[in-house]
Amino acid sequence: MCLILIAWKTVEGSPLVAAANRDEVMSRGTRPAAFWPDSPDVLAGRDTLHGGTWLGVTRAGRFAALTNYRDPSNARDDTPSRGQLTAAFLRSGISPEEYLASLQASASRYNGYNLVFGDRNSLWYFSNIEGRGRALSPGIYGLSNHLLDTPWPKVARAKSALRESLAALPWRDPLFTLLRDDTLAPDHELPRTGVSLEWERLLSAAFIRGGSYGTLSSTVVVQSDQHTRFEEITWSPEGAETGRVRVQMAR
Repeated sequence: MCLILIAWKTVEGSPLVAAANRDEVMSRGTRPAAFWPDSPDVLAGRDTLHGGTWLGVTRAGRFAALTNYRDPSNARDDTPSRGQLTAAFLRSGISPEEYLASLQASASRYNGYNLVFGDRNSLWYFSNIEGRGRALSPGIYGLSNHLLDTPWPKVARAKSALRESLAALPWRDPLFTLLRDDTLAPDHELPRTGVSLEWERLLSAAFIRGGSYGTLSSTVVVQSDQHTRFEEITWSPEGAETGRVRVQMAR
């Protein structure tokens, strides 16, 4: 994932609203969202290279989503796949607090990442860059490839658009519209994360069209008191829709 927007306990009757884009090398093997044969309670897309996922939910109401922390100077080649962290929480039955303890214990094994995870009762954030996590209070949050709520231009724009979109629920089209924002930030607002200026410009959009690299999928999750609605759109390198998955699960 490269952009995650979350409204946690700000909408009456819908404690969790999440909208997220996954940006990746277009040729990377990926399965669209589905219930996993080896974990039939898990609904998520799947990385065929390592078997993990960037975002998923379960029938019991668990949620997890991951972004990488962009710092090429400290990237290592001998680390486990970070997508396994998301999958492990979704597959497990342990509490978020217990899972947080395991994340803290293993933090140094992985390249930089951010993980948002929780159940119907609580939502948590952990970054192995900071080495600590916390429960999230009710509010609107944005996460890209730095720390939670770092005000990169696309994060700030998307959080503002999310606030406006919440009034339209249960209509989800405005959430997908904000995920399709391909506005590039002006150079003076770009972060400096160790990639070239050309790449900083490309990555400053919420929706990326980069040829060999770009937004592979957009996902919206709306968890209400009665059910969880999950919708995913997959995209071609040119930004055309190539597939759509819609699932509604009763609580």
